[in-house]
This record gives sequence, structure tokens and C-alpha cells, in this order.
Amino acid sequence: MREKVSKTELAATIEKYKDQHPIQALCEVLDIPRSTYYQSLHETESNRDRENKELTKEMIEIHTDSKKRYGAPKIHMELEKKGFSVSLKRVQRLMKKVGIRSIIQRKYRPYTSQHQVTEQGNLLNRDFTTTTINEKWVGDITYIHTIKDGWCYLASVMDLHSKKIIGYAFSKTMTTDLVIKALNHAYETQSPKKELIFHSDLGSQYTSEEFAESIRSKGIKHSFSRKGCPYDNACIESFHAILKKEEVHQVKYLNYQSANMALFQYIEGWYNRKRIHGSIGYRTPQEVEDSIRACA
Repeated sequence: MREKVSKTELAATIEKYKDQHPIQALCEVLDIPRSTYYQSLHETESNRDRENKELTKEMIEIHTDSKKRYGAPKIHMELEKKGFSVSLKRVQRLMKKVGIRSIIQRKYRPYTSQHQVTEQGNLLNRDFTTTTINEKWVGDITYIHTIKDGWCYLASVMDLHSKKIIGYAFSKTMTTDLVIKALNHAYETQSPKKELIFHSDLGSQYTSEEFAESIRSKGIKHSFSRKGCPYDNACIESFHAILKKEEVHQVKYLNYQSANMALFQYIEGWYNRKRIHGSIGYRTPQEVEDSIRACA
């Protein structure tokens, strides 16, 4: 241990080394060679460089695994899950340095329907809150284009608690049978034990007598968006917008079969089981559902 230096001794030391280079003076005061100082500085910088290289490698893997869909916030959360202590700004800086960026650019903005439809009961009334799975489901149809078969149609059903796509059906025609198949898929997969609400827009497929009979037979209450109010069903419309930006708009499907396979891989292989969601604590929909079922 070095003895405590008095103020007088300190002033004398400062006066002695005032004309020398600061680094040289510091080394002489600490009684260490200048080479030791520069070696320690080099080691500090190298450690930082090595850490940045490791972070960058992990970031590239996460980005690649997401098919370039993840931006800085989700990559940051995945790094923290892996045990890295790193700030969001550092992630953003390293991403910019190596040219990593999300392929997703535009935010979702629902459009207002101009179709003339008859009002129905809105039981959901934009209350998207839930306490568990199988309380509130939402459904909608979206268009998927293929080169050989033209427009095809995807009907999806989402559980509002887990954000999981629990049922879906894909077809070359937009019929009532399409939405019934998607609902049946959800019902068979989830096996709900209590009464629940299914919410949809006022499309003719959902307002048909065939669909009404199908939903009644399952003991489900049907809720409808108000005329011209896409925000009443914003959650499922948001999913379809994400699907388009992350998958559909990034490729061209040759035909119905290739689109069907790609949608299956996206929904089951990516969206439900691997894609983390900020609204559910940066977990996957499947993780949320599994945690609920484990406590049941």
C-alpha cells in the first residue's frame, strides 16, 4: 500500500512534473513503465472490440433467424434473453455499422371500408383486454396474390390474450365455407370450456346464416364491428398487415400450393412460436398459451 501523500508533497510533485508530457508524468508518479500503461490501454480497447464482435455475431444470427424482420428493439430484447447486458443505443450503433436493418418500413394504418352494410351488435366494443385464453377471439379475411392462380384468400382467427393465430383456412375462393373452416380449426385446436366472444367485421361471409348457425352450435357469442370502423377489429387487421410486410410482400408465390405452404410456415413456424411481441412482454404467443395451460 502506498502511504498517504500530504498536500505539500502533492503540490511539489505537480511542480516537478508540470513541464513533462501528461502520460509520462502520470507513469512516473505511479512508478510504472510507460509500456505498461499503453499495454493496459490496448487491452481495454481490445476487450471492447472483442465484445462488439461477439455482440455483432449474435445480432446477425438473430436478424437472419427472423428473416431480416427484426429491428433494433427486438434484437435488443433477444440479446438480453441470451444474457448480454447491452443498451439499445449500442445495438442500434452496431447494427448501423454492419448494415443490419429491418425489412419492415411502414407502420400499419387500417383503411375505412366504403361498403354499405347493416349494423350488428358490437359486444366487444374495442375492449381487447382479457384475463386468460379463449375469452375473446377475432377473425378476418385477407387477400394473397399468386402468379398462376391469381388472388387467393386467407381467413384467420386470433386469441386476443395470447395473440396466437389459433385457426386459419386458405382458399382460391372467398366463401362462407372459408371462414367456417377457420373457426372450426380454432375450435378444434383450443377446445374452449367456457363461453367466449368471436368478433368480426360485417363482411357477407360473417353475416351469412350458415356462419351464424356454425357459431351458435359452438355456444359462441358473435360480435360485429361497427360500419366503417376498422379499428373495432384492429388486432386481427394488424396481424394481416404484419403478415403482408414480413412475408407476402417479400416474395412472389407461383401458385396456390406454394402460397399455402409459405403461410403455414410463417404462421406455425414463425409467428406463433418464434416471433416475440412487445404487447405480451416480448414473449411468443405459444409461450403465453403454454404458461396459461400449465397453471390450469
